[in-house]
Amino acid sequence: MSGGDAKKLVRSPSGLRMVPEHRAARSPFGLDEPPWVPDKECPRCMQCDTKFDFITRKHHCRRCGKCFCDKCCSKKVPLPRMCFVDPVRQCAECALVSQKETEFYDKQLKVLMNGATFFVTLGTSDKSELMVCRLSNNQRYLVLDGDSHYEIEITQISTVQILTEGFTPGGGNTRAIGMILQYKVPGSEEVMQMKFTASEDISCNKKLSASWLAAMHKVSK
Repeated sequence: MSGGDAKKLVRSPSGLRMVPEHRAARSPFGLDEPPWVPDKECPRCMQCDTKFDFITRKHHCRRCGKCFCDKCCSKKVPLPRMCFVDPVRQCAECALVSQKETEFYDKQLKVLMNGATFFVTLGTSDKSELMVCRLSNNQRYLVLDGDSHYEIEITQISTVQILTEGFTPGGGNTRAIGMILQYKVPGSEEVMQMKFTASEDISCNKKLSASWLAAMHKVSK
């Protein structure tokens, strides 16, 4: 997979972007740049309805492509889902969404790519295998390494069920201890299932496994 991870710097009307050389290598979490609303179709700000003139200039939100005045589109926020190198101008609504996503990119994705160790059970088998599970660098595959090796394309995952313990009827803290993953086999309609269980081995970091599972839960959303 590493051979297809090369990137190139491109310039668009919205700014500089560092994108994969091959479209097939794009992250499944990526977004395409939206088409901009043509200037002639937006005589007024699409948020506050202020009329544009020589003093009140129009600006396009890099996330939604709509047209706004400076007051309604003044924030410059990172937009990793579109691979922008620098923070870009966004309207207030889009800026809030992008700020939340930045935390996901800065924290959860890094946790997933660092990986964690689980006992993995395939289908209805009564045998499990200790495997290191991680997200590939291009974010396209869930990679499992042990005596066996699996690569599951993220876009083929249909359901993610996080398994927890510690819940009581009166409430209380829960701890993620595993997950059940269902995914489609490429080229067929067959659905496979894998069960991941956090290892109780002292040498394995339970906290790391719980953080990895929490990040996987966010990915599934």
